[in-house]
Amino acid sequence: MREATFTGRSGGVGLRSERGPVLGSVMLTTGLVALDSTIIATAVPSVVRDLGGFAHFPWLFSIYLLTAAVTTPLCGKLADVLGRKPVMLFGIVAFLVGSVLCGAAWSMLTLIVFRAVQGIGAGAIQPISMTIIGDLYTVQERARVQGYVAGVWGVASVVGPTLGGVFSEYLSWRWIFYVNVPLGLIAAWMLARHLKESVARRRHRIDYLGAALLIGGCTLLILGTLEGGITWAWLSAPSVIIFVLGAALITAFVFVERRAAEPVLPLWVLRYRTLIGGNLAAVTVGALVIGLSSYVPNFSQGVLGTGALVAGFVVAAMTLGWPIAASLSGHVYLRIGFRNTALIGSLVIIGGTALCALLTEHTTVGMVSLACFVIGVGLGLASAPTLVAVQSVVGWDRRGVVTGTNMFSRSIGSAVGAAAFGAIANATLDRRFAAAPADVRPALGSGADATSIALQGGNATSAVADYVRASLFAATHNVFVALAVVGVCSLAVLLLIPRHIEELPPA
Repeated sequence: MREATFTGRSGGVGLRSERGPVLGSVMLTTGLVALDSTIIATAVPSVVRDLGGFAHFPWLFSIYLLTAAVTTPLCGKLADVLGRKPVMLFGIVAFLVGSVLCGAAWSMLTLIVFRAVQGIGAGAIQPISMTIIGDLYTVQERARVQGYVAGVWGVASVVGPTLGGVFSEYLSWRWIFYVNVPLGLIAAWMLARHLKESVARRRHRIDYLGAALLIGGCTLLILGTLEGGITWAWLSAPSVIIFVLGAALITAFVFVERRAAEPVLPLWVLRYRTLIGGNLAAVTVGALVIGLSSYVPNFSQGVLGTGALVAGFVVAAMTLGWPIAASLSGHVYLRIGFRNTALIGSLVIIGGTALCALLTEHTTVGMVSLACFVIGVGLGLASAPTLVAVQSVVGWDRRGVVTGTNMFSRSIGSAVGAAAFGAIANATLDRRFAAAPADVRPALGSGADATSIALQGGNATSAVADYVRASLFAATHNVFVALAVVGVCSLAVLLLIPRHIEELPPA
């Protein structure tokens, strides 16, 4: 069995592990987290039929994203203090406990609360998985291994909705959550048995106040971003209050971190160009992924008239290109550097998003798949080198923090992207429906909700369905144009990364 030994710069931090089983555990837990972000989508009708609460079901997705995002920086810091193993095992246990509780939920409210518990586990698993990879594998190997992990996300995005439908139809939607338990226990056993690390024991002063302010502030800001324009208007009293309170808590957090002996999110991550550029690039990656995965299926089903399965395979083209490019990026950045490799990836992203912006109502499904594949290749070439660059400038004692910050930045990008693209699509639909012909307007009913006419009946030929389909095309087209703008932004932020990356001084 192949083993690896590493020693952190802080001295006394050693790690000796069997890499194959540890990687298997990381991939398995990552797969469970990825699966649970998509598997429930096709089970929503069954869940609502059993538990009711249709008006609240979007929270099943939002609360998972929210709790995963706000716990990521804290878990990254704890991994540097306590070691990777205990934090990762905590994440697995929290995720499995949340899964069991979700399977036993007796109402929509309890299911939403238990999904939050799952999200806490995911917030530990995601950053620590990538941190462990950074510990176990060299710079030359990391891109290939991260390609494997990206492939897990790709498979989950395709298998998840299908598996959710199978469980809902032939067993029960509750098995969507119960199936995590045996797989998670296997992953925990593999990790506990094969990941060996010794952390220098010294007295730590945990920054509880900073952690509370960060979690509270981020929770409010992400909540306001996710629900603004949907649950309440952007300029309504709830929206203003949430954003003001969130901004106040984050401002207080900054002042606390300046004086904290061991800050949960040290402000030095904002002083180095490699970390700033890498984290801003992660924001754009999060926005691109959420935009494509949310609106390409709507375009495929509502505009082109495909079924849900075909729409899923169209998005899968992106998740196919990503791991392939990420695996190959290691060979590229060893020759031309992290920044140049990521810049090439951003150029490919711009090309793919431009193809999306040029799609028409008569585009073939193959053309949409090609655009998604090209974007996936660009994401693989851009995201893997930037994460490796961020991890490479620090030692063991800081790697958890910088990896957690990078994952947190991607979550922020997803939350902001979901809100921004949703606002663009809703504004376009509202404008189109307000200007609908007199013979069509009465049938549109409640504004943007009328898009269900196209999504549920893609082959309808009535004047109403045709107008709704044209409106949905206009909305998704504007979103695709916005994605192209985000692609250009990804190119701009990567220029912040210096050509020659140097290791930061020890803590």
